Amino acid sequence: MPAPAKRLQELPPYFFAVLGQRIQELLAQGKDIINLDVGSPDMPPPPAVIEALAESARKPNHHGYTGYRGTPAFRQAVARYYQRRFGVDLDPEREVLPLIGTKEGIVNLALAYLDKGDVVLVPDVGYPSYAMSARLAGTEIYWMRVSEHPQYLFDVDHIPKAVARRAKLLWMNYPNNPTGAVATLEYYARLLEFCREHDILLASDNPYVEVTYDGYQGISLLQAAGAKNYAVEFMSLSKTYNMGGWRLGAAVGNADALRTLLQVKSNVDSGHFRAVYDAASVALDTTSDDWVAARNAVYARRRDQILEALPSIGLRADKPLGAIYIWAQTADGDGAHYVDEALHRAGVALAPGEAYGPGGKHFVRISLSVADHRLAEAIARLQRWHQVG
Repeated sequence: MPAPAKRLQELPPYFFAVLGQRIQELLAQGKDIINLDVGSPDMPPPPAVIEALAESARKPNHHGYTGYRGTPAFRQAVARYYQRRFGVDLDPEREVLPLIGTKEGIVNLALAYLDKGDVVLVPDVGYPSYAMSARLAGTEIYWMRVSEHPQYLFDVDHIPKAVARRAKLLWMNYPNNPTGAVATLEYYARLLEFCREHDILLASDNPYVEVTYDGYQGISLLQAAGAKNYAVEFMSLSKTYNMGGWRLGAAVGNADALRTLLQVKSNVDSGHFRAVYDAASVALDTTSDDWVAARNAVYARRRDQILEALPSIGLRADKPLGAIYIWAQTADGDGAHYVDEALHRAGVALAPGEAYGPGGKHFVRISLSVADHRLAEAIARLQRWHQVG
């Protein structure tokens, strides 16, 4: 066989694929593993969404290709959602582009904009695909330090001018994976000003905007003045409507950036199944605030249950206002060791903080997306293991 492409030398295996294989091996040995590692919603979408999927799938003329830009109805539903939810006007023809999940959009945006010699600005605690997509593109990563105080934000004023001159893309994500931190429109305005000064595309990854707690309401980068001149935002149905496996989202914002992204996408994929678009339109147009609030109340209860148990399992964490994770610091500062011990000695799968960047070494991420009875069992197992030492 020929040698793999050189670009793969800079691309390590995706952590969750490796962990998933390890878990499968333990399961094959008869071990019972409780998964608190991956953020895959364990609750179903609204019933009307499933009904719309089935109704559309039954139509004999809904099984062909839908086009590289999805269906007009879905793009219009996204635009209506942004107007209703954020007061942001979007042109469905130019400023909305469907994605096969935001992860696909993240990688393809990097391929669309980044060349060897360019720089991408990535938080040193953040979703792994920001860095992995840069490595696929063969570009240089500049890690922006995310400080625990204040509020897991990064400060663009600390970026050297020589780096800023070479940068073409900056990633941000609030409510944040993995920390659960949130940001303000004032903070977004500062990032936009920085990107305007240095001709950088600002990319907001915003899949957790509707997963919030304690009265906090998520915001969109596009609410900031002038955002569409310099920015795109990725929205997702995965976490908003419990549709992770459906793999559907959209990029919205700057029309030129979306046209460039489409140039890559149209050479890679052929769009989604019509029934998925139809059901997603129903989700965007009909899901009530009460449904979202009830779902978030389940996550909030699980969050508080884990936070209460943290001292008894050797961890500490701040209370997150968004997303579906607890970002917990280990007592000895070795998150990878904690995760390995928890998996093999307690049968509980967690995610090591270093999977989210060099700033995460001392942390572990705990997912809230597990059924209540399994979560209670996971906590009990971790407590027994920690007490034994």
